[in-house]
Amino acid sequence: MPNELLDRYRTASEWTLSKVERAGDRLDAPTPCEGWDVRTLLNHMVESQQYFSRRARGETATISPDPPDLVGDDPAALYARGRDDTIRTFSEDGVVERTGPSLGIAFSDSLLHGWDLARATGQDTTMPEGLAQAAYDIVHGAFTDDQRTGVFGPEIPVPDDATAQEKLLAYTGRDPG
Repeated sequence: MPNELLDRYRTASEWTLSKVERAGDRLDAPTPCEGWDVRTLLNHMVESQQYFSRRARGETATISPDPPDLVGDDPAALYARGRDDTIRTFSEDGVVERTGPSLGIAFSDSLLHGWDLARATGQDTTMPEGLAQAAYDIVHGAFTDDQRTGVFGPEIPVPDDATAQEKLLAYTGRDPG
């Protein structure tokens, strides 16, 4: 399972990086994340990568509800460095086993925010095959209703025959339509 999680993170963050690279100058565009524009979302994405890597190394780290300005003039390069650091950190012997569900949450976070970014910047939002179901399996039921507050928006109902991507998005408070 550790290698599988690392592979999922690799694939999801590579897909997300492609969205960051194509975001262009649309940093002021609104995103599906309430109150956040693309720049704020990118800052959160970079801060999240730093958080997961630092925590995995046993360092103190937090994620701010108001992300600091981290991305500067080259969001793609900064996101790529954070991605590489996360992969390197979680590839070390025993890290995935020691950090519990952390890499699964990092994977899901990368995938979901890649979708947010793609949606905000008019890019293709189709997630790589199999990843939406894997992320849904990780996040669905992993949070109590109280823990969902501030992490996800309220769940949006979808039909029983919704795709895995639609179910993941709806569960995390995103309108899949």
